[in-house]
Amino acid sequence: MKLEKRTMVPAQGDFSTRAEGDDLYIEGYFAVFNSTYEICPGIVEIIAPGAFADTLGEDIRALTNHDTTLVLGRNKAGTLTLKEDTHGLWGSIRINSSDSDAVNTHSRVARGDVDQCSFGFYIEKEDREVLPDGTVRYTILKVRLLEVSVVTFPAYEETSVSARTRQEETIRKRLFAEHKESLRKKLKGES
Repeated sequence: MKLEKRTMVPAQGDFSTRAEGDDLYIEGYFAVFNSTYEICPGIVEIIAPGAFADTLGEDIRALTNHDTTLVLGRNKAGTLTLKEDTHGLWGSIRINSSDSDAVNTHSRVARGDVDQCSFGFYIEKEDREVLPDGTVRYTILKVRLLEVSVVTFPAYEETSVSARTRQEETIRKRLFAEHKESLRKKLKGES
């Protein structure tokens, strides 16, 4: 299985900070359901409600810019809370006040300098549909979540775009070959 990193920009500025006593938090949506994300021209993707339901009990980390050396929180440690609601995948990260990198990230989010997020996951189940205009839409139905990230520049990783584009090209070639074989059989009176 290849790790796919997808960018999910939270809708309506739902990414924010808060303080509760001495604790600092970064909170917001790491993924928004039923929102279309363009992978590349002609290929789009959406996340279906329930896609994260079976993975939230696994060991998941919150990172800065997908950097595994900049851990902001971890659900196993009780410093990251994740839940699905009708809007998407919501998370709350309790910041370690002794970690200057984490405090700096919190400050950047509080100022509005950083207000977007992304996540790393394996696709376990998805549907593919060709829309009337020829656009291919992938609906991600089930994932295995590895991490959520507060990011400076949310963008699809080039390798993910290339991988998805190659996947789509392979599917189109297979469908064309199947169509061609079907036509050949019809012309020979075999079907």
